[in-house]
Amino acid sequence: MRLTSNAFPEGGEIPTQYTQDGPGVSPPLSWSDVPPNAESLALIVDDPDAPDPAAPKRTFVHWVVTDLPPESTGLPEGADHVTGGHGHVGLNDYAHARWDGPAPPKGRHRYIFKLYALDRTIELEHPTKSEVEREMRGHVLAEAKLIGTYERPR
Repeated sequence: MRLTSNAFPEGGEIPTQYTQDGPGVSPPLSWSDVPPNAESLALIVDDPDAPDPAAPKRTFVHWVVTDLPPESTGLPEGADHVTGGHGHVGLNDYAHARWDGPAPPKGRHRYIFKLYALDRTIELEHPTKSEVEREMRGHVLAEAKLIGTYERPR
């Protein structure tokens, strides 16, 4: 599988409009080469550099989305709340069921967008990352990753 965004390249800077220093809308994402036997897709976006990339203490979760249709090819900009029966938005580490963009307290952080093709659906209304990972265990057919970075303006 392949995961990309036309808002930033692999390893590139996430534009301010997708962060808490801007409007904070979710970035557009596109994917391809989903296995034909996939039943659903799951997306997890987290920051492994929290709170300080020089001494990370935890991985901070910014977005959890499950049960995306396997025939879908992406999410448009501003798909902060997945609607219309196309997926469930889980709880991030702000305890919000939405995208909460980057707001690193110190230094340049990496934001890892991970897309998983699953042989089942998760069917939990607002799952946490750990609940999704538990439900995915043994059911991942393929995965793709996209990394963006962000450092707050001084």
